Amino acid sequence: MIVCHCKNITDHEIHAAIDWMRASDPETIISPGKIYHALGKSADCGGCMPLFLDTMRGNDNLSVPNNLRNLRSGTHREISHEGRSEGHRVSQQGTPS
Repeated sequence: MIVCHCKNITDHEIHAAIDWMRASDPETIISPGKIYHALGKSADCGGCMPLFLDTMRGNDNLSVPNNLRNLRSGTHREISHEGRSEGHRVSQQGTPS
């Protein structure tokens, strides 16, 4: 079945790319972008993304490797203001005189 009409990608190609990536690197995180790259293509309009993701989820090799699961369950460090200083927004800097 054709999943992406813009780039002519089939469900068989998606499954083959996932299987190939998992076989070559068992610890890799597989994303749609990596699948497009493995197929030598790039995303176009994005209209296929829901079906693309459903096709990916249907592959048993998509799961996250056990040693990479629950990495966030340890200590949680909160970063405020995305690393910027306190008054980084215009509304927090006051009005000009």
